[in-house]
Amino acid sequence: MIDLYTASTPNGWKASVTLEELELPYEVHPIRLSEGDQKSESFLAMNPNGRIPVIVDRELDDFAVFESGAIMVYLAEKTGRLMPTDVKGRSLVMQWLMFQMGGVGPMMGQANVFFRYFPEKIQPAIDRYQNECRRLFEVLEVGLTDKEYLAGDLSIADIANWCWVRSHKWSGVEIEGLPNLQAWLDRMKERPACQVGTKIPYDDSKPKTGTGEGAKKFAEDARKMVTR
Repeated sequence: MIDLYTASTPNGWKASVTLEELELPYEVHPIRLSEGDQKSESFLAMNPNGRIPVIVDRELDDFAVFESGAIMVYLAEKTGRLMPTDVKGRSLVMQWLMFQMGGVGPMMGQANVFFRYFPEKIQPAIDRYQNECRRLFEVLEVGLTDKEYLAGDLSIADIANWCWVRSHKWSGVEIEGLPNLQAWLDRMKERPACQVGTKIPYDDSKPKTGTGEGAKKFAEDARKMVTR
């Protein structure tokens, strides 16, 4: 059994979608980011960085794993799925996983901060991060040429990138003119594991689809998080 400490964010979804895809039994422990649960003494004992997600593997002496990418690699290697065992295949998956962790995630995160969360609209910063997100999406477009998935077969690399790119509208970045990327987004969206995993620990999709009160409340809570 895996204990999953998480919240409804792209990094959180990376862990929950992976657990769902691997059909591993897990228990969800919601972390209230806007309330500072991630800074509690008990949470910091599992992850001194104070960020979600974290898993605890009860089968391995309550072994804790933090950092979403590290969690995905751990679960893939634990089960022997979603990660090739040959050197070349594993490297391809790791390249695209690192691409998300070093590029897509940080850039979309900054786009969210400046486009959605900061009360002051600093247009040069908004433009900088949105343009970089679009550039990274174009890299994914090329990487998906003549392929259904980034490394050939479905892998943790697809899950990691999809969990972020799916929220491109929240970052204010459009994907027109990127047919490979759009087809891949749709393909991933149809997977039952993706549908279930992105509703863990709760479904927050509606607030992120518009500009109404739900979206405003979500942005206000996020503003608290980025200052913690």
